[in-house]
Amino acid sequence: MVTNVTSLTRSGLSDFVLQRVSAVLLTLYTLCVVGFFLVNPDMDHATLKAYFASTPMLLFSTLMVLSTAAHAWIGMWTVGTDYIREHYFGRHHTFFRLVYQGGCLFILFVYVVWALQLFWSL
Repeated sequence: MVTNVTSLTRSGLSDFVLQRVSAVLLTLYTLCVVGFFLVNPDMDHATLKAYFASTPMLLFSTLMVLSTAAHAWIGMWTVGTDYIREHYFGRHHTFFRLVYQGGCLFILFVYVVWALQLFWSL
């Protein structure tokens, strides 16, 4: 039985909780942005830029990039460990899984760095 959801050790429960929390945050962010577009139907570039350049929106967007990366990593890690197995890939399955996971981490790192540069250089 699991007794502590917030422990620092990795467990399936912590991944489950992180996936659900990040999904809720991403939904709230989407509703916030869509709501802004609905409230401002005749918006111009200056209004849109000011909205996304505001400190609360920059912080919220940064949180969303990190949430997206965490959500994606858990999903891709699960796919990799579920489907890159010896049964399908032979005795070198560990090598293939490490290459796959390394590629996923690299792509997520590029995504996070690129997004943060884009947001904070406004």
